[in-house]
Amino acid sequence: MSKQQKKLIHGGDNGPNNFLARLFNRVMALSRHRHAMAALAGVSFVESSVFPIPPDAMLVPMVLSKPRQAFWIATVCTVASVLGGMLGYYIGYGLWQAIGDPLMTMYGYDENFKRFAENYNEWGAWIVFSAGITPFPYKVITIASGLAHLDLVTFIVASVLSRGLRFFVIACLLYWFGDAIRAYIERNLGKFTILFVVSLFAGFLLIKWLI
Repeated sequence: MSKQQKKLIHGGDNGPNNFLARLFNRVMALSRHRHAMAALAGVSFVESSVFPIPPDAMLVPMVLSKPRQAFWIATVCTVASVLGGMLGYYIGYGLWQAIGDPLMTMYGYDENFKRFAENYNEWGAWIVFSAGITPFPYKVITIASGLAHLDLVTFIVASVLSRGLRFFVIACLLYWFGDAIRAYIERNLGKFTILFVVSLFAGFLLIKWLI
């Protein structure tokens, strides 16, 4: 990896990109753990409510190393992510003062977040669906859904569809084109890491701008 690529990823010793890159690498390393499936479920669960790194960091290397388990891996991702989303919903619904507010303050979403949550009910299902398939910080949307008292069934259906679509599309592409994609990823790993960190950081900035 070039010095310029490393600089882009790390963004200085104490920069946010450096923190995200190091955290991303640690999560990706869990894909090689002997309890990788349990770790994947754990990462998928907490990412939907509090954790910044999405489970794709584990999903991709796990499917590439065990393509026959691709759809089971995607299923674990989907189920755990939706369950974690329900925790996020509950944090917004019943634990806003105790957990939700401090958490959103930590991510930089202060009092404006509550106003955003109160005004988004009309498009709530589409917001949940869109956040579920993009680099948007999904935890922000799950907590906002609970705070806005978005219909729980609507929330769950939108979460299942979006999370399932995202993880199964990735699993299918890796299953069908695994060797070619593996070679491409290995040749461009530095670029993919940069793209991932930048898109994740941009997702947080976009949500901050929206609220």
